[in-house]
Amino acid sequence: MSSINYPFITEKAMILLEENKLQFIVDTRSNKKQIVEDVEKLYGFKVKSVRTMTTMKGTKKAVMTFEDPESAHEIATRIGLM
Repeated sequence: MSSINYPFITEKAMILLEENKLQFIVDTRSNKKQIVEDVEKLYGFKVKSVRTMTTMKGTKKAVMTFEDPESAHEIATRIGLM
């Protein structure tokens, strides 16, 4: 089972895309290591860092920064965000 539920798309998320960052809603029980492993396995790009936070709605959001400067754009194109 993947810890990644779905990509989180907002205007701010699109601005972060320019900084090589993507946001995902993830399982609230997952930890950073599981999230990194799932993203790397699903999309094939190395993750540089991950930040997690709980939203006001009680969901968990992860902000991923990738090592390769074009990774976020490539993933966004693959999943249909761009």
